[in-house]
Amino acid sequence: MPDVSVCQMVDQRCYYELLGVDRRATSAEITAAYRKLAIRFHPDKNPGDAEAATRFKEAARAFEVLSDEDLRARYDRFGHAGVEGGRRHDFNDISDVFEAFGDLFGGGIFGEAFGGGRQRGSRPRKGRDVFCQVTLSLVEAARGATKTVEFDRHETCGSCDGTGAKAGTKPQSCDYCGGRGQVIQSAGVFRLQTTCPACRGAGSIVRERCPDCGGEGTTQEHVARKVTIPAGVDRDVRVRLAGEGEPGGSGGPPGDCYCVIEIEEHPFLVREGRDLHCEVPVSFSQAALGATIEVPTLDGPKPLEITRGVQPGDVIKIRGLGMPEVRGRGIGDLHVHVHVEVPKQLSPRAEELLRELANEEHATVSPRRSSFFSRLAEYFSARETAETGGKRQSEESEEV
Repeated sequence: MPDVSVCQMVDQRCYYELLGVDRRATSAEITAAYRKLAIRFHPDKNPGDAEAATRFKEAARAFEVLSDEDLRARYDRFGHAGVEGGRRHDFNDISDVFEAFGDLFGGGIFGEAFGGGRQRGSRPRKGRDVFCQVTLSLVEAARGATKTVEFDRHETCGSCDGTGAKAGTKPQSCDYCGGRGQVIQSAGVFRLQTTCPACRGAGSIVRERCPDCGGEGTTQEHVARKVTIPAGVDRDVRVRLAGEGEPGGSGGPPGDCYCVIEIEEHPFLVREGRDLHCEVPVSFSQAALGATIEVPTLDGPKPLEITRGVQPGDVIKIRGLGMPEVRGRGIGDLHVHVHVEVPKQLSPRAEELLRELANEEHATVSPRRSSFFSRLAEYFSARETAETGGKRQSEESEEV
């Protein structure tokens, strides 16, 4: 079974805000915004400035995602969780930025001094990640489950072993760039570096294409894999299937498959973190006299004792009946919200009993009720006195 790991979402700055563009920005607007930031925070203009170097790399990360239609769609839907591991570059080093996006500037500010002149085709690259969705019930999310997921990905062509060349042949070094994947020209004090137009940066050219993959070196496949979902997962958790993504380039490792968790709504239970909440209706007599009722839990209905005098809106907490932490750090609680139901229809006998109760309550008014009605009477009495006094003063003024 493939290696499985759980990844939590990490709060990061919004890529749209980072580039200073609207979410509906066009590709041209995104490119222009990135070019402006890259020039502003370029190391040549900010020597020794660590903050500028960080902003330079952040802008590159944002641009790589928003300039790619597929990655941008994932980002808009899942946020940072949808593109973690899906980018081609890590941008841990300034030279990674120069190599990835130097062509946007004609290569002028991304020269060989920063490693931009390395041969692209020979550098191993990790394959792109793929994503799929796994839908769980709340019970499955609490207990863990084994699911079968299906997704599309590319696999190395078995006929050409990924070279793209017809069997019996092999790719040949590009004559135009000498196998470097890039061409460099001098323009005054600048050395302009651009992707080789002949091999498109690969450094080699396939003369006779593989008939099975059309020279791409990969074929699209529909695969099914089993994934073990750990107990306690939530919507902000992704489960990783290591090595199940797109094949890498130039001998690089394959990407991963990230299973994005979606949890169905439960008919009675609502999740908040590791706690669960439910609303339970009780009758007036049960609330007044106390009762034992059944409440919904992840394991089915369980008895709960309601003490006499429970009030509408009271919350009863049952420890240990919530969701487990995904990393095994305890279990949440179940919060039972009491809802006292008032009957809309009464039998003659029930109405008779309630009228007797009303008479009894009138004879022995509780201190709280007495206080409420006393304050209510005082409020209206004071208000009436003020209005009467004001009217009298107005009439005296008119007589004068």
